[in-house]
Amino acid sequence: MTERATTLGVAVIGTGRMGADHVRRIHEVTSGARVTAVVDVDAERAKAVAARVDGCTAYTDPAAAMAAADVDAVLIASPGPAHEATLLAAFEHDLPVLCEKPLTPDAASALRVLEAELRLGHRRVQVGFMRRYDPEYAKLKALLATGQLGRPLMVHNRHRNVASPPFFTSTMLVTDSVAHEADATRWLLDHEITAVTVLRPTPSANAPDGLRDPQFVVFETDGGALSDVEIFVNCGFGYQVQAEVVCERGTARIGDGHALVTNMAGRWGGTISQDFTERFETAYDHEIQAWVDATRRGEVTGPGIWDGYAAAAVCEAGVRALEDGGRVEVELAEKPALYA
Repeated sequence: MTERATTLGVAVIGTGRMGADHVRRIHEVTSGARVTAVVDVDAERAKAVAARVDGCTAYTDPAAAMAAADVDAVLIASPGPAHEATLLAAFEHDLPVLCEKPLTPDAASALRVLEAELRLGHRRVQVGFMRRYDPEYAKLKALLATGQLGRPLMVHNRHRNVASPPFFTSTMLVTDSVAHEADATRWLLDHEITAVTVLRPTPSANAPDGLRDPQFVVFETDGGALSDVEIFVNCGFGYQVQAEVVCERGTARIGDGHALVTNMAGRWGGTISQDFTERFETAYDHEIQAWVDATRRGEVTGPGIWDGYAAAAVCEAGVRALEDGGRVEVELAEKPALYA
């Protein structure tokens, strides 16, 4: 951020569903920032999104947007395969970045980005693992940090979607969905994941032909804990994310969605979110605000490139476990001091 800027000028790269929602969020919800540029290979879509924000310019080239005088920071919401080139371009301008997950689609490219940030000598990237900003997850993390429940032994995760999009593949259940549980497990426990096993029940009749859905994923950690994930992307009834940590002296669970319970006409119950933007709206709001606040202070906080790289390595092991069966160890480089 330049010294002259009192409001952070943000270029949003990618104006699909996530990018457009972030443009709205920065324009309507976030304080201390404004969207000064949007970028998309679809010029008309970029122009349409830019037209909603006064003083916002539409681009088709990320590098051109980053070179603009009114751009102080970059939010990357383009498809994962495009992230590496965009991140490297941002490093050339030494711009702070919030990069939606995945950092990159695989561990090798994530490691290249990590090495490029190391050459800068300082952190520049926050990775969009928004669950860390969800009030329930934050409360669970704070409780575990007190130590009153004792050492964590197991984590039980459930991750359910109403239906998968047409392009979803069996490996994407790991790389696009379970990636969140990989990061949440690492963050909640302060452990690295060392091995992955993927078990495959008979696919649901609601799953598209050829899609291995649901799956049951087991993480082993270097702290001696186990974390399991039920991933079911065609459950049909709603979007659910739940986590329970089992410790030596007690348990703690989030995600039951019982903020409001009704009793009427012989029934009781509540509502179930239908997609991630509804369930994690507050988390996204908090995440973007935290990024803006830290950037204006000249700091980088939250999950960083090491976290994005570690998640990519875990998912890579998970894909091998899914395709080949058995237990697959996670291969991680040595953690640099910058990310300690």
